Amino acid sequence: MESILNVLEAVLGIVNEMSPYLLLGFLLAGIMHAFIPDGWFMKYLSGNTMRSVINAAIFGVPLPLCSCGVIPTAMSFRREGASKGAVVSFLIATPQTGVDSIFATYSLMGLPFAVVRPVAALFTAVIGGTFVNWGEKEGAETLPTDASRAYSEQPHLSFADRCVEALKFGFVEMMEDIGKWLVVGLVVAGLITVLVPDSFFAIFKDNTLLSMLLVLCISIPMYICATGSIPIAVALMMKGLTPGAALVMLMAGPACNLASILVVNKVLGKKTLLLYLTAIVGGSILFGFGIDYLLPREWFTEHLSSTHACCHDVVGWFDWLCTGVLVLLLLNVVRMKLQHKSACSCGHEHSGHCHCHHEECSCGETAAPIVAETRTYVVKGMTCNHCRANTEKVIRTVEGVASVSVDLSSGIATVTGSNINDAAIREAVESIGFTLEF
Repeated sequence: MESILNVLEAVLGIVNEMSPYLLLGFLLAGIMHAFIPDGWFMKYLSGNTMRSVINAAIFGVPLPLCSCGVIPTAMSFRREGASKGAVVSFLIATPQTGVDSIFATYSLMGLPFAVVRPVAALFTAVIGGTFVNWGEKEGAETLPTDASRAYSEQPHLSFADRCVEALKFGFVEMMEDIGKWLVVGLVVAGLITVLVPDSFFAIFKDNTLLSMLLVLCISIPMYICATGSIPIAVALMMKGLTPGAALVMLMAGPACNLASILVVNKVLGKKTLLLYLTAIVGGSILFGFGIDYLLPREWFTEHLSSTHACCHDVVGWFDWLCTGVLVLLLLNVVRMKLQHKSACSCGHEHSGHCHCHHEECSCGETAAPIVAETRTYVVKGMTCNHCRANTEKVIRTVEGVASVSVDLSSGIATVTGSNINDAAIREAVESIGFTLEF
């Protein structure tokens, strides 16, 4: 019982330290989402050039995309004409950082880590993307004009509507996407802090190479978001791992996981996958050694001691207020998931998935008259709202599709239109790394 209380105390101390910066980061993420149109990014990512690779890295560093959400977004860019190098650059840079995780890094790990982290992400992304473009003999593919309409068309929203959209994205959708992984990261950090004895990592203490190899073995196959990796990195440093090894966790953990490896291999090929992994692993090790051997150690450990001490100090009312808001946002996500059950087009809730192919629903109620042909599909592999949004976009590009709605929790895509081509729908969905079942 005492151990459980100690873990909860450690987690609460970390949350109190992070919550003000997390809320600020989520707000900025929502503003970016609401006020920067999708087509603005693609304007600068086309072409098999160094310019497209650098632009992709620069755009990717502040974007608030999680490790899974970046995959369909990057594959959508590829469909619209971005070079393989630009896609790889975006895949490397984006999940490592984001405005939310940069602020959270500053809160727990200090300014040096908050600066080095995006710089390292930018550098490794540019190097990886450049190597991929050098290996490509053919230029980037382009989409037909009608296929890109779903990406180029932006709804006209008033300033007030965009503000509402910013708040909804930052504090609802982003929380829904990364909330679970943030909690996992906090709990893991608490468990490491309390239950793992300092002697457990004695063999790795102040040994940069062994520390990095250990972290790489843990982080590469594991899924962890950029924000969720921060408390884990802090906990490992407090047990004796070097700051360089902590940076490897911050870089390799979010940028590389089993899902991204499988998708890159499927869509971009084995050669691109090899260069992608080499850039992530090589870049993280390079910057890790740079931190441990070229920069003063106290830059990266001084804030760590204050973070450890803050868990036992009196916490201010503002920190508690931010923690309370953060907890309420997480509880709202739980409430949404509990309330969300698969509903058919008639609006009645069901305990299972409802497939309404006809005018009469399985519940026996008559649905609204179907004007056009409506089909339902099951999309496998979606894990966040970015996955859902990109699936809707890519299906909308298929000829004959008038409207599409994708439910994230059940994976059911409801497509309405005329002369719908099942094969074309499958090809579109698979082009961004997901699978489709009829």
